[in-house]
Amino acid sequence: MTTPCCIKIKYSLENTLKKSRFIGVVLPCYSVQDVQISLNQFSIDYADASHIAFAYRLKTDNGIIYRFYDAGEPTGTAGKPIFQHLDGKNLINVLVVVIRYYGGIKLGAGGLMRAYGNTAKDVLEAAEIVPYIEMANVPLTLDYQQLQPLEYLLKKLDGIVINQQFSGQVQLLVQLPVQHVDTLLQSFSHYS
Repeated sequence: MTTPCCIKIKYSLENTLKKSRFIGVVLPCYSVQDVQISLNQFSIDYADASHIAFAYRLKTDNGIIYRFYDAGEPTGTAGKPIFQHLDGKNLINVLVVVIRYYGGIKLGAGGLMRAYGNTAKDVLEAAEIVPYIEMANVPLTLDYQQLQPLEYLLKKLDGIVINQQFSGQVQLLVQLPVQHVDTLLQSFSHYS
């Protein structure tokens, strides 16, 4: 099994086959709710499309979940060919959508499978694929004088401050790669 990967930013492209337009879009999604919000937006943005097929793979606390959808095309001709490219590249936290505008010429089951699969393949090859790094959120409570050393350490550990509240002490929520959590906690454990 290859190392899991993801994408950083949304990317899209367009293919044409026998007068049908196929618009492939790949974007990062981190939950089923993210996917649903994105799909709702595609339904609005492409309300005049013939079909909006998709596939996704997400990493959850219960493992990898996935779904694919044919969007009214014959069973197995749209969603599954899209999904096979996600699965084959071991991509996670990714949604691929292929929007079809029917051009008046029937493609047949094999033609549809190739058109949807090739559009998904093309958009994934064009997008920036990066190794997946599992992140952790860590709450901390620090004295004010510890804020600058924390920020310095977070830069070294590829972490960021997600939230901070100032009162008698600084309440923080930081995010960093899982493999660096122990280093952070060893450096600041006596303050949290």
